[in-house]
Amino acid sequence: MNYEVPSCAYCPPNVQACRQGESAERGPGFCPTKVDQDGIDCAYAIYDDPEIRQIAQVSAVIEAEGYCKWTRVEEACEFAKRMGFTKVGIANCISFVGEALVMSQILESHGLEVVSVACKHGGIAKEEIGLRDDQKIFPGGHESMCNPVSQAELLNRAGCQFNLVLGLCIGHDSLFIKHSEGLVSVLVTKDRVLAHNPIGALHLADTYFNRVWGPERPEKKPKLPAGGRK
Repeated sequence: MNYEVPSCAYCPPNVQACRQGESAERGPGFCPTKVDQDGIDCAYAIYDDPEIRQIAQVSAVIEAEGYCKWTRVEEACEFAKRMGFTKVGIANCISFVGEALVMSQILESHGLEVVSVACKHGGIAKEEIGLRDDQKIFPGGHESMCNPVSQAELLNRAGCQFNLVLGLCIGHDSLFIKHSEGLVSVLVTKDRVLAHNPIGALHLADTYFNRVWGPERPEKKPKLPAGGRK
C-alpha cells in the first residue's frame, strides 16, 4: 500500500470517514486528508469562482431532488435548464444516431436548442491519420476515422454551452472532452460487449470476465460492497 498518494479505492466501506466529515480523525493513512491536505485546500479555493460554485450547487441540488428517482436523461435536462443554458450539443457515435435523435427531441421538448455531430462526419479515411489497412475493423475498403476533435470544434463554433457525449469510443471521448469549450457530461459510455454497461466487467471480474486482470493480479481479490448510498 502506498501511503504517499490518495488511495480512496482501498478505503473499507465501514470507514469512509469523509461521509461524516471526520476524515482527519478516522481516515486511513492513504486518505487524501492525510497525504495531500494542501491539494484539497488549493482545489477548494477554485469554488470561489462564481461559475464553478454555481455548477457545484446545481449539481448537488439535482442529486438531492432526483436521488433514485430521475434517470440520467432527466438529470441532463434539469441540469441544462437550471444552469440557464439555451444550447446543448450532442457528440455521438455514428452507431448511436437513433438515440441521438431521441435525446435531441427530448431536449428540444424542454425548450433547448440542440446541435448534434456524429463521429464519422467529414468522411476522412483512417489512412489520413497514419493507420495501415490491416489496422482497420474491416481491411480492404474505406473506413472513415472517428473525428472527436472536429466534433468539439463544430459544437464550439455553434456556441454550445453544455455538451453530452453519447457512445464515443474510449480515447475519442477523451479527445472530445479535451477540446470542448462547453461543459461536458457523459450520457452513454460505449461498451459493445456489455450493452454499454461497463460496470458489469467490474462486478464479474472474478468470474465471467476474469480476463480483465493483468499479470500482476493481487492474491487477495477485491470485493465490491453489496450496496451503497451513492
